[in-house]
Amino acid sequence: MAEEKEAVIDLTPDVGEIIFNIDVMLAKRKMSVTELAERVGITIANISVLKNGRAKAIKVSTLTRLCNALDCQPGDLLEYRKSDEH
Repeated sequence: MAEEKEAVIDLTPDVGEIIFNIDVMLAKRKMSVTELAERVGITIANISVLKNGRAKAIKVSTLTRLCNALDCQPGDLLEYRKSDEH
């Protein structure tokens, strides 16, 4: 199985960061990035941006489609980490 990595979106380092756990959910659902992209209706490149923590924002509609495709809640995908927890 591929190593599960967390994607860190660090937009406000003095406040904290949002961790995107798409890899974890993909592994739990035994789903490929390609299949997820097809189910959500976005490109593999955009899934990769989310997975690798390079996203500056995410539309609520995209988050909704991700949750639907992965049969999960937003909290399963997103995690907040305070800056002092590095």
